[in-house]
Amino acid sequence: MINFTKKKLGDLGDIITGRTPKTGDPENFGREYMFLGPTDLHKKFVVNKSEKYITDKGLASINSSVIDGLSICVSCIGEVGDVALVNEKCATNQQINTITNIKDDYNPYFIYYWLKDKKEFLSKQANITITPILNKTDFSNIDIWLPSKSEQDKIANILSIIDEKIEVNNKISANLEAMAKQIYDYWFVQFDFPDKNGNPYKSSGGKMFYNEDLKRDIPERWRVKELGKIEPNIVTGKTPSTTHPENFGGEVPFICIGDVRGNMHITKTKQTLSKLGADSQLKKYVPKGAICVTCIASPGLVGFTTEDSQTNQQLNTIICNDFNNRYFLYFYLKDYFRFAKAKSGNTFANMNKDDFSSIKVIQAKEETLKHFSNTLNSSFNKILINSKQNNMLEDLRDWLLPMLMNGQIKI
Repeated sequence: MINFTKKKLGDLGDIITGRTPKTGDPENFGREYMFLGPTDLHKKFVVNKSEKYITDKGLASINSSVIDGLSICVSCIGEVGDVALVNEKCATNQQINTITNIKDDYNPYFIYYWLKDKKEFLSKQANITITPILNKTDFSNIDIWLPSKSEQDKIANILSIIDEKIEVNNKISANLEAMAKQIYDYWFVQFDFPDKNGNPYKSSGGKMFYNEDLKRDIPERWRVKELGKIEPNIVTGKTPSTTHPENFGGEVPFICIGDVRGNMHITKTKQTLSKLGADSQLKKYVPKGAICVTCIASPGLVGFTTEDSQTNQQLNTIICNDFNNRYFLYFYLKDYFRFAKAKSGNTFANMNKDDFSSIKVIQAKEETLKHFSNTLNSSFNKILINSKQNNMLEDLRDWLLPMLMNGQIKI
């Protein structure tokens, strides 16, 4: 039988609430140190990159909030309870509480898994105002039940083996996508796709002409068309009536923004529809292999469906009549929204179906698109295999986690 000892989270080490350097000083922000927000923690084991970074000056301005060494970050405002490890000098914003300088009697990985198993509990501890907040004092006073250090080590070891394999799969997938993007840039941004002799088209003197729509030179015989004229089958999602709970909780994936974020292939959804709910809006079904694009709230996230699904109204989905357009449009649309944000400072808050369909798209020659699709097919399939394997590993970990934490099973 495993013996447990009750402690407070504040007993395990130092609790730090993050701070943000003055945003009016551009010298505070750069590429030197990670500056973590809640989205950086989502579905992460160990965080090694962030959406924002700060400089030495920015770090010094919030010196009391600096993290250095193996620490556990927990989102405590808004979406409460996302947990991740960090093992380098960095800082977080004020939406995160961090347990750092963890004492030798406690295994940081065990604490991480204990907190990961308690997301719902942590959410309930938050002060429910307009925005849920779990402040530093309340967070520090949360009770944690701990087995002996040797037992912590055993539990943390078996769970971390699973998470390390997930991380390996993620790194392989990220590298494959990065290499695919390089090929896309080489062929469709620099226009050095292989010509009929296998030489890079533009660098080998391939003919170019100026296109008024894009305000740049593109290869001869290529055209620019609206997205809806290249692929006219575009479906805007819809949510079945929420007053009828029987519409939800079935076998039909219901894709929302969070399901697309960070996923080339959408292999798991947080919500599902019953057949009754999905069949109440038959025209909203989208097949396996369609391209989902978020167009409201967080525009420009792109991912492929992996089975027959439906989406909510925040997504437009392209059902490709020409399979060879799929990989090209995946990268083209990601770039379209990214460059729109770079130019304007933000993306479209609400892009309706007509606006989406009217996006101007380069139409390459059919043989070039086919060659591109064939070149990337094995990489995209490997990323899909990794995503499915990660789902199985996450299910195994999440099945083991509560039983290991409460002593139902012993290693």
